[in-house]
Parts: sequence; C-alpha cells; structure tokens
Amino acid sequence: MSNFSDIGFSINSDEEFQELLEKTYPDSTSIKVKDGAYAVYADESGGELWMQISNEQTCIGVNPHYKGKSRRKVCLTRMVERPNPLDGGFYCWAAPANKLDPQSGLYPFVFDAPDFRILEPFYFPADVEIQLTAFAQQVQLFESEAAFAAEETTEPKFAVQSFIPSGLFADAESEEEAGRPEAYGFFTGIIKQVERKRNALTRHIFYALLVETLGGEIDVVADAAFFDQPPVVNGVIQAECWLSGQIITRS
Repeated sequence: MSNFSDIGFSINSDEEFQELLEKTYPDSTSIKVKDGAYAVYADESGGELWMQISNEQTCIGVNPHYKGKSRRKVCLTRMVERPNPLDGGFYCWAAPANKLDPQSGLYPFVFDAPDFRILEPFYFPADVEIQLTAFAQQVQLFESEAAFAAEETTEPKFAVQSFIPSGLFADAESEEEAGRPEAYGFFTGIIKQVERKRNALTRHIFYALLVETLGGEIDVVADAAFFDQPPVVNGVIQAECWLSGQIITRS
C-alpha cells in the first residue's frame, strides 16, 4: 500500500507507474508555472495526480492529492522547499486564537502542497483556510470512544482528539535537510463521515473519511486493504499519515 493506493491508484512496479502516467497525462489539465508546469489529472472519485513537468518537458515527479471536504484555519509561518523545484509545502500552526499570531495556535505542523509553485508570492505570517488530506500509512480503528478508552492501557495515553506533528521530529541526514521538516502527522480523531470510493480509472476501492481531531477537520484517505471491517461514523481512528493540503482562502 502507498499514498497512491490510498486514492485507488495501485502501483506495484516502475512499469505500472509509467503506464499510469501514460494513461492519465492525455486527460490532464496543464498549469504553467515558473519552473515548468503541473499536469493535473482529476479522477471522479476526488483523487488527483499532480504530475510535475520540467521546462524540458520531462516528468520530474508526481504527487497524489484528494480534494476533500475538510476546512481548517492555520497560520503559515514559512515555505518548506524541497530538492525538486516543483515540490514544497508550508510550516504552520493549527487553529490560531489571534490574528497573525502563529504561536497562539495549538501546535505546529507541516503539510505538502501539490500546487506549491502556483501559490507564489507569499508573505508571512499568513492566516489561511486549508483543505487537509491525510494519506494513511498506518491505521487503527475503534468502534466508539468507549472502545478507544478501553484500549488505552499504556502510558502515555492519547486523548480521543489529539495530534502529534511527527514529521517535525525526524532526524535530518545532513545540515541541508535539517531545514526541511517532513509533512507527517500521528493523530487520533472521531469519524464524522465515511465514504466508500471507487477510483473511476482503476476501479480500485478506497475509503474517504472526514475526521474531527485536535485543531480541526481532516480528510483521511486509506486503501480498503487497511480494514477488516469498514470504518463507521462516530468511531475513532488513530493513524500515521502523510499530509497534503491546499490553501482555500487567504485572510
């Protein structure tokens, strides 16, 4: 399972990945930016592929995204650059209490933005509303808050709504990488909506959940293979995820 299979694009080899790009590129929408272009394939399920095309017309990367329902307020404090010129994200604080005051927020975290280069220029700090998708890497479900509390028998115990910005704690391999925190989070939240999705291109099934966690809503997408039983509304999910977000409005 992978970030791609979390939205129904199951890929098991380089050949299958190349085949996927060849199928989706002709139906993509091109968006020109300074360092090349994004070719965006939007599946009917809500899953998206953001192909990164260099000025030399070669594909230099692909990011998945899911256009979900979540909306949350954050205060951006800086861009997070990546080695790939069309990659990047933002360092921010969740749910700031005061205008343009990031540290009045609940916690810092980083999210990657599939449309990173479209958003320039930017001035910080910046209060924005984002749609945030968590691509599941590890998942545990509980049928209710009571079931979750019963399982919490070891220390430290997690609140039913909690968020740990695990990508901020990763060890950097070099001084160059030290300034590039990763877009990962470990969180617990209450499932508010459950949708069983079918990728229109591949016909593979995945789940899209709207979850309420500390700091606001988050869309969670997960390969159906994660679950022995389907997720349920008012159940609890605990997950380690990669975070992909898009800015909806700026203040």
